This record gives sequence, C-alpha cells and structure tokens, in this order.
Amino acid sequence: MSVQSDAVDFALAAFRLGGAWQLQEIASPAFDSVDALAHALRRLPGDEAGAVAMVAVDEDFFVLVRLDGTRTRVLLSDVSAATEWELAQSALDVLGLPPPEDDDEDDGPAGDLDLLGDLGVPAVEMGALLDDPEAFPDEVLSDVARALGFGELFDDAVGLTSA
Repeated sequence: MSVQSDAVDFALAAFRLGGAWQLQEIASPAFDSVDALAHALRRLPGDEAGAVAMVAVDEDFFVLVRLDGTRTRVLLSDVSAATEWELAQSALDVLGLPPPEDDDEDDGPAGDLDLLGDLGVPAVEMGALLDDPEAFPDEVLSDVARALGFGELFDDAVGLTSA
C-alpha cells in the first residue's frame, strides 16, 4: 500500500516568488504522505499565498496540499485510491475521514474543493474539473495550473503539450 517511486507520475511544488510562479520537483520520500508533503512545502520560499503540492499517482488519482498558516489543506481526487495507496490514505487521515469500504463505489473527491479559490480556481470550477470521469490526473492538474497562471510551465514540467 505504499507509494512506489515509479508509480508517481509527478510530484511538484508550485509557489510564487516575486509575483511569478515557480515549479520545483518534490523528491521521495517527501511525497509518501500528506505530512511529508506539508513539511516539504514549509521549506520553500514564496509569497503569502503559500506553496501548493501537486502529486499524481499511477494515472489514477492526485493529491493537492496547501499550507494555510499552521493548517494543512488537502484535496484528494479519488477516495477509492485510499484502498491501494498510502498517500491517498494519509489524505483521508488528515481530513479525518474513514477509509472507504471495499464494496464502496464512491470514487469521488474528498477534502477542500476551495483549496485554490483565492488563487483563481473556486470550488465550483474544481468540482467541475473533478467531475470528468475520462480526465486523467495530469490533464485535470494542467487545467488547474492554467487557471492559476502557470499552465505552460506545468505542461513542460510533466511532459504535456500545451494546448
């Protein structure tokens, strides 16, 4: 149930420095849990908006983590991922949610849909992005990055072609 380094599609931290978005790769073991991601984010420079961790695993799900003062805000794209992946389970732990039942059909998101609302991706838009069952995590996060203003930088970092 652990995160295998080769199963992680990408683990990036996005932060603003001098008003411009920067991306930095997050290395293992910092993407093994939400707590480890939060610790890695605390070490980054940046403005008051706080850094955002974007981790996609096995073309299956993603986790967004953002620090808000001492509070860690989390969004897990697919609750059912917690049955197989430690990172997804750690997101549910931080959120105070129980693990999904084996027969639970719920593959929806959990957490703070308004995690990036103040940066330009309100909860309604995030919900709409997560509602597309055909979209892969990298595609959803590319749309998020575009809305935040660093889409091309993100696409280059993860190997997507900018639209």
